[in-house]
Amino acid sequence: MRPRSSPRSHSRRGLLRLLAIVAGTLALSGCHEGNAEAKRLLAACDAGDPAACNRIAGKLQKGEYILRDDARAAILLDKACVGGIGEGCASLGLAYQRGRGVTRDSVRATSLFTQGCERGGMEGCTRLGMLHEAGAGVARDPARSAALYERACDRGQLPGCARLAALLVRGEGVAKDMPRAAALFTRSCDSTQTAGCVGLGLLQQAGEGVPRNDSTAASLFRRACDDGEAEGCFQLGRAYEAGRGVLPTFTRAINFYASACENRHGEACFRLAALYERAGWYTKDPSRITEKRREACRYGYTPACPAPQGAQPPAPPGRS
Repeated sequence: MRPRSSPRSHSRRGLLRLLAIVAGTLALSGCHEGNAEAKRLLAACDAGDPAACNRIAGKLQKGEYILRDDARAAILLDKACVGGIGEGCASLGLAYQRGRGVTRDSVRATSLFTQGCERGGMEGCTRLGMLHEAGAGVARDPARSAALYERACDRGQLPGCARLAALLVRGEGVAKDMPRAAALFTRSCDSTQTAGCVGLGLLQQAGEGVPRNDSTAASLFRRACDDGEAEGCFQLGRAYEAGRGVLPTFTRAINFYASACENRHGEACFRLAALYERAGWYTKDPSRITEKRREACRYGYTPACPAPQGAQPPAPPGRS
């Protein structure tokens, strides 16, 4: 009788088939230096190097010198995590949280963020802190969030610095400290990162922790917006609507609100509808204004949601 294969051997054969497919994809990609690096990482991963598995998985997720494949990336991230690579655990947790290449599973994501943080994957600490801050699947605990963000920030994870700064501004989980918040926002808004640029810009507008400077604030919002951050586009739209640090321009305000609205920023959709109305746009098609208000509600901006019968509708946003 033919001996039955063990689950481990099935898993090994599946991984070998996966690596063979990835190798074939690489073979079709040319001889660029980045492609050569991907091949080296693939060979190292196949030889049992979990750090190489983590790195090649990152390339698969980005489509960097290899065809993007989130499902294959998740398999290799699991291999990296089992091999003790904290960043691999954190990245796999994010895949489970977003349903990228795997079935969405918030419980599994939380477990992986915890493993990642414990194994030195600082994104895991930041992501776990976000869950505790929101009370999403775990107990809401701002003090725990602050500790996790501080741990991540101390190890160079700049989004963790920005998250800690936001808690310092609100005095949530930690004592309010505007100068320290400004320093952390500044640190996390450097030449390559924009995680803290919006927060720093808001402090610049308010003159809290830093001298007031509306033009600097507007430039910080633009950096964040250019990096694809919806809140940056929203705040830049507000600056153009109110003329704070820039010349007041409805057209530009509308454009930036539209960009933020497209990225599911509810208040931006609401303000966009208000500007359409004030500027007399779409007067022949008022359904466009109505649709933006519906989007605002759908994206979580509750003042845009239909008022209970007999209640007063929300006032249009002002220029503040």
